[in-house]
Amino acid sequence: MKQRLEKLQTWMRENEIEVSFLTSSENVFYLTGYYTDPHERLLALAVFQEAEPFLVCPAMEVHDAKRSGWEYEIIGYSDIDHPWEMINHAISGRTQSVAKVAIEKEHMNVERYEQLQQLFTKAMFVSAEEKLRRLRMIKDAKELKILEEACALADYAVEFGASEIKEGKTELDVLNALEYALKQKGVTEMSFATMVLTGANAASPHGTPGNTKIQKGDLVLFDLGVIIDRYCSDITRTVAYGEINDKQKEIYDTVLKAQLAAIEASKPGVTAASVDLAARKIIADAGYGEYFPHRLGHGLGISVHEYPSMTETNGLIIEEGMVYTIEPGIYVPEVAGVRIEDDVYITADGAKILTKFPKELQILK
Repeated sequence: MKQRLEKLQTWMRENEIEVSFLTSSENVFYLTGYYTDPHERLLALAVFQEAEPFLVCPAMEVHDAKRSGWEYEIIGYSDIDHPWEMINHAISGRTQSVAKVAIEKEHMNVERYEQLQQLFTKAMFVSAEEKLRRLRMIKDAKELKILEEACALADYAVEFGASEIKEGKTELDVLNALEYALKQKGVTEMSFATMVLTGANAASPHGTPGNTKIQKGDLVLFDLGVIIDRYCSDITRTVAYGEINDKQKEIYDTVLKAQLAAIEASKPGVTAASVDLAARKIIADAGYGEYFPHRLGHGLGISVHEYPSMTETNGLIIEEGMVYTIEPGIYVPEVAGVRIEDDVYITADGAKILTKFPKELQILK
């Protein structure tokens, strides 16, 4: 954590920023090792060029913050305290002149922004997002190990879910069974709301599982992930229950070919756009371009959707240490919905695939 703080402080010195005041749970965790969802209460981390940082959290969480390993000052406040007075006192004791403050403009609400404006009446407010995204984009060895564990459990979930598919079972029957199996493995939280979608429902990229019954000839789409030590995995697999028709098979084969092409294209020095287009061209050439309506993928880490966005217009250069998803899909209403998604880690030699469940079409009897 100290190295992460030092990198932020170096950026602050280079850009003449006296204070970084960060309020998102994810960025606070990245820099402190302490994670909490404070709901409506204030959580904040104040970082300075040279002076020691301090953490702000509800008083009832101070012990947990200390136990996480945070060794600097913690300002704990009760529900009847005014934390901004305490924050003002702590900041004025560390720096006398504040001309520039870095905040998370996409996260901070207007009320808290106005509170900061009252503290720093002459300060310019700049965005901290771009720097923090860049820092979080490159994973270290410890982060990679956690992500590998999260991906292994996602693989297990798909394998277990596929084994639960039986004619007459509903999407929710299968979903509930696989999430219960994960709880038995010690998983307490999913990366996002699990999707199990069958038949026509699979043609909705963000469909909602319900009481639709699985039938022979259906394609069944699983999209899920688990959180381990605050890091997320994210996998999608589409399996067949019984024999499927030629059109469904063509769609599946096209998505798989596109996904493998994007994995092959993923290596240091290329652009995110070129990786997206490697898959998008295959789908378009097969006549399904209009049925691939979303980006190829997204960064992955503390948040399930992180920087960067893997789109055909993103000129970002892929770097060693990045982790992102590759998840092309084709969704033809009333015909078929297929998505295949892996989490990949970029090495000097290319993409290391972290999610291992087979991608060749699984036909379940």
